Amino acid sequence: MIKVENIKKTFGEQDVLKGINTVFEQGKTNLIIGKSGAGKTVLLKILVGLVQPSSGAIWYDNVNFTNLNVKQRKEIRNQMGMLFQGSALFDSMTVEENVRFPLDMFTNLTPKEKLMRVNETLERVELKGSNHKYPSEVSGGMQKRVGIARAIILKPKYLFCDEPNSGLDPTTSIKIDELIRNITVENQMTTVINTHDMNSVMEIGDKINLLYFGNLAWVGNCKEVMSSNNEILQDFIFASPFLQRLRKAAIDNGLKS
Repeated sequence: MIKVENIKKTFGEQDVLKGINTVFEQGKTNLIIGKSGAGKTVLLKILVGLVQPSSGAIWYDNVNFTNLNVKQRKEIRNQMGMLFQGSALFDSMTVEENVRFPLDMFTNLTPKEKLMRVNETLERVELKGSNHKYPSEVSGGMQKRVGIARAIILKPKYLFCDEPNSGLDPTTSIKIDELIRNITVENQMTTVINTHDMNSVMEIGDKINLLYFGNLAWVGNCKEVMSSNNEILQDFIFASPFLQRLRKAAIDNGLKS
């Protein structure tokens, strides 16, 4: 569990986050959504310690991460996995070398033990046998799965995903969503996903946090999205005429039943 307690962030005279309070729950996919400029990326960077908040606190279980020194923060960071928007793979490394990289950096496992862990993880993300391919030799969806494998290779307690479906076709996006959700449940991780993908919102939004100009405008789950009367949420989710009609139909069917 990660608790966000009255987090504020100011850059110069600009208030980017204006007192965010929420909880990212263990074993669930916790989404951060909102229009560009809402503060999503800044909040994500504060969560992982890349940006220091102007005030407030981030709690990892019962530990105040905000007050820790560099050495103490490292202990928490070793429990984090990160899936970057563009996968951020090393082009000169094979799939196996990319996934093994955290093991080389942070463990004392033997080469045999590392290979065993890599193979187990690649199989889990449905990339068995792709060890010796390079990122340029695999599809965008496969690159994303390599990124997921690298993010979970250390068996983290906390998984952060920045726009995991960016640049992917709808079918591949659904597969990536399903993979992230299944891994989250299997390993009881606290997963935080920064996304614009409406399919992710509707399919894997166990807990959805909507930011609006630095404020937390709505919190709920994917089942509550369609029936919510929150105008900011409606404006964000149902921006297209098609989705507006879909929502109206869902509400009408609910009233009839």
